[in-house]
Amino acid sequence: MTDLSPIWLTLKLAGITTLLLLIAGLPVAWWLSKGRSVFKTIIEAVITMPLVLPPSVLGFYLLLAFSPQRGVGKWLNDVFGLRFVFSFQGLVLASFIYSMPFMIGPIKSALQQLPASLAQASYTLGKGKRETFLKVLLPNIKPSLLTAMVLTFAHTLGEFGVVLMIGGNIPNVTRVASIAVYDSVERMDYASANTYSLILFSITFVMVITVFLYNKYQAKSPLE
Repeated sequence: MTDLSPIWLTLKLAGITTLLLLIAGLPVAWWLSKGRSVFKTIIEAVITMPLVLPPSVLGFYLLLAFSPQRGVGKWLNDVFGLRFVFSFQGLVLASFIYSMPFMIGPIKSALQQLPASLAQASYTLGKGKRETFLKVLLPNIKPSLLTAMVLTFAHTLGEFGVVLMIGGNIPNVTRVASIAVYDSVERMDYASANTYSLILFSITFVMVITVFLYNKYQAKSPLE
C-alpha cells in the first residue's frame, strides 16, 4: 500500500505557504502597484527572479545562507535555536520565496487596473488607506485574488528542486510528494509514483477548473 504521508505533508506545506504569502503579499502588492521608482523596480525584479532561476540554484543559495555552520544560519541556530536546513521550517521558507511571484504578481496587476477614482472616492468619504484597501479595493479584485491563491497553492504542490536542496528527503519531515514520485521512479515502483502523481494532478486540476469557472461566473455577473 502506498504511503500517503508525503501527500499530507505537501498539502500542509502548500496551505501554510499560501496563507503566509497572502498575509505578506497583499501589502507588498499594494505598495508595488502605487507609482514607479527605481527602488520598486529592483524589488519587483528580485521578487520575480524565482520565475526565471532554476529551482536548484535558489535552493543551493538558501542552503548556503541558512547552513547552521555559517552566516545567517549559524546566527539563527546559536541565538534562537532555529534550524532551517533539513527541516519543515526550511521547506516553508523555500516555498515562501519560490512561490512569491505567483501571489504578488496577479494581485499587483489587478490593483493597477483599478481606476484611481475608486480609491479617491473612498478617501473623500473619510475612509483611511487601510480601510480603503481592505473594504473597497480588495472586493473589486476577488477573481485575481483567488487566482493568486490557487496558483501559489498549486505551484507549491509541484516544487521539487528547491525543497530537495534545503529540505533533503527525510520521511514525515521533508519528504514531500514530488520527492516521493522521484524516489518511487528510482526504485522502479511505478505504481506508487503513479498514485502520487495522479493525486497531485487531480488536486491541481480541480483547483484550476474551479478558478476558471468562478472567474467566468464573475465576468457574467452584473456589476454591483
